[in-house]
Amino acid sequence: MSLSSRLDKYLDTNGLEAAWFAQPNCFAWLTGGNNVIASNGDVGIAAVGYNGNAITVVTNNIEAERLREEELRDNIQVVTYEWYKRDLGEAVASISPTPAAADFEIEGFETIDASTLRQPLTDDQIGAYRELSRDTAAAVERVVRQTHSGVTELEVAADLRRELEAQGISTPVILVGGANRVQRYRHFTPTDASLGEYALISVTVSRDGLYTSATRTVAFDPPNWISERTQAAMRVETTALAATQAVGINGGTADEVFDAIREAYDAVGWGDEWQNHHQGGAAGFAPREWVGTPNCNEPVFLPQGYAWNPTVQGTKSEDTYLVTATKIEMLSATGEWPTTTVEAVGYDLELDRHDILVV
Repeated sequence: MSLSSRLDKYLDTNGLEAAWFAQPNCFAWLTGGNNVIASNGDVGIAAVGYNGNAITVVTNNIEAERLREEELRDNIQVVTYEWYKRDLGEAVASISPTPAAADFEIEGFETIDASTLRQPLTDDQIGAYRELSRDTAAAVERVVRQTHSGVTELEVAADLRRELEAQGISTPVILVGGANRVQRYRHFTPTDASLGEYALISVTVSRDGLYTSATRTVAFDPPNWISERTQAAMRVETTALAATQAVGINGGTADEVFDAIREAYDAVGWGDEWQNHHQGGAAGFAPREWVGTPNCNEPVFLPQGYAWNPTVQGTKSEDTYLVTATKIEMLSATGEWPTTTVEAVGYDLELDRHDILVV
């Protein structure tokens, strides 16, 4: 279903005349452009609206010309307001047909949660997703190959940001954990600690509104247990992907996938380990469109991005995949990192998963 068809259905179902989006990922989803100046805000400097006939962007006089020339398609109308006379919400309210809804606060407007509108991915979005994920994997792997045990977590994080941002990829999540800290914490925000025996590097990054995630493990003096635990996490992730495809084909919900994840943890000998970290979920125009839990009843869409991220005491397995009714395609890959083939639990599926790089 096209984006306009989804929005038409949304407007009809909810008795609305228009829908407006100013959150950066939603703005990019509908326009392909970027409305971000300050990265620390939830709302950008422009809003895009759909009323069943046309797409309109509202922004202030400071940004209008740049958006027209650099961010927006020619067929998108731009309405400008003077920056010192009103704010973005007031400007939208002054021109929008009503009743209307928005993904940011506008007095008198209903509230939109656009997650289900953003799923499933379109063909054009899938193409952009492949490029983002491949570029991300290449950047991460370049940096990781240059590390050594005496490098600090902060130094690795700085190198990652430089590599990624040089390609127009923003870096909302960069986790770098050396051997001591990854065995204690699941979210290893970088510190001045040295990497030591081994390290996990995890990123969730964004370009053109899309988000991709990947984790790589590098070992300099690997502990004797690291391979077994990493493969356990790999099998759980592979099971999650197999279940995602099966549940999506049957029109099921996320809790069904989560049941398979818990069974996989039991099968690999780490029954309660899922309780220590969230397991990931659907990805695309958000780091996670939803996070799988035992009670999550979000629909499982196909084709869609999925990033499951199981952990097993000091190890982790994570990549971004495109899951369709006919294939499970790893997006965050270069083909230049060591892999190991692992088998899903309870499904007839084997996948090549990124293994530990021993240097």
